[in-house]
Amino acid sequence: MAADGFHAQDAFYKPPRPAPMGPLASLVRVIRQGDGDLLSLMPADAYLLPMGPLGYSRRSIKIVNDPALTKPILADPEDIFPKNDLMVGALTPLVGDSMFVSSGALWRQQRRMIDPAFSHIRLAKAFPSMVGALDDFEARLQAAAASGQDMSLDLAMGQLTADIICRTVFSASLANDTARDVFESFAFFERSVAHVELVRLIFGKPFDEIPQRADVLEACARIRGHIGRLLDTHLEAGAQFDDIAAAVIAARDLETDTRFSREELIDQLGVFFLAGHETTASALTWAFFIAAMQPAVADKIRAEAIDVAGSGPIEFEHVKRLNYARNVFKEALRLYPPITFIPRVAARATTIGTQKIKRGTMVMIAPWAVHRHHLLWSNPDVFDPDRFSPEREHEIISGSYIPFGAGPRVCVGAAFATTEATLILARILRTYRIEVQEPERVRPVARLTTRPAQEIRMKVTRRA
Repeated sequence: MAADGFHAQDAFYKPPRPAPMGPLASLVRVIRQGDGDLLSLMPADAYLLPMGPLGYSRRSIKIVNDPALTKPILADPEDIFPKNDLMVGALTPLVGDSMFVSSGALWRQQRRMIDPAFSHIRLAKAFPSMVGALDDFEARLQAAAASGQDMSLDLAMGQLTADIICRTVFSASLANDTARDVFESFAFFERSVAHVELVRLIFGKPFDEIPQRADVLEACARIRGHIGRLLDTHLEAGAQFDDIAAAVIAARDLETDTRFSREELIDQLGVFFLAGHETTASALTWAFFIAAMQPAVADKIRAEAIDVAGSGPIEFEHVKRLNYARNVFKEALRLYPPITFIPRVAARATTIGTQKIKRGTMVMIAPWAVHRHHLLWSNPDVFDPDRFSPEREHEIISGSYIPFGAGPRVCVGAAFATTEATLILARILRTYRIEVQEPERVRPVARLTTRPAQEIRMKVTRRA
């Protein structure tokens, strides 16, 4: 133990990641693993070149890392680069033709209709929902600590963030069994959805239909069923709510005076619900894993929380002063961006920079690669939360940190997620110590989000 009473922190700690290989070796690795991990498919050049081909594919795949090139693609004022057809085909059974997958005029119409609902993501208004869900979660965590039984870190973060977003969207807490079913159904969906099949990715033609397996469709139906039952509480006669769901129900197109149907409401609210909890749960899973592997990080978060709030409640005003906890979350987002890939497709022949792009080309902007790119970051694979300190923020190149996307589709919940995660890290690590079981088995994989290949088991003990 270091002289200051903290565990010594490894200044060059590199959390788990696939070792960069050549394109052919990367392909062989993924085939041997048999889990469809797209991270392991990334060749070494993806972390070195501003732009280049991403392995072999019948349809041509270009990975774009240079912020000067990614910015106009993500802004896309001429609708040249809509959401990738493979991604749309994969997600449609889950979120329909919602604003998460729509493009062009339809997306702009949906965004205009839903914009008023974003006011309900105001942090001061949403903060009590975060606190209430965290109070219930800490009671379960205390029971686990007292019993000495291990638990799933992934599931715990999924249940907690699902409860928070459910309280924010629907003004209701989420029952544990429902949260578990949503978590397990979405995990199955990620593992099995057809867009991650290597054969389709490499040999499929652009704009082909993507049939989904019956069990994948069943998982989507279970998730949509849960969201539909929550929605129906708001559609009952005389129901009065002041939340995101109520605002989306009230949304209408001023030009046509049309409103969303029930199925369309499930589509749009499904985006809020799933994007609002799954992405934060993913990043928090990695943040807690790193804190467990680097005890000095956990100790520093605990010391900061005690300095700011003592042993009492951590209030909204306190969270603004939890700078180190916030930077740990930001660095976890950099190393493990929940949305691993932002895929687009060239709707017509065009150019990116000086390169000609044919129609149907898959244009891949990968936050995973951008955040670990050797031309954009120093020691890109090293965990270093001080990158985001006021003294060093000037080192971050504009457009090189995009965990929430960029352009008109940038995630409107970025501040919500950051506040939520900062509060969770501070409260839990102030009181509990986390020990990861079999950490050597932990490795990240990417399908729809960046998740551990196998669930991370942990034990929690209450601090003195």
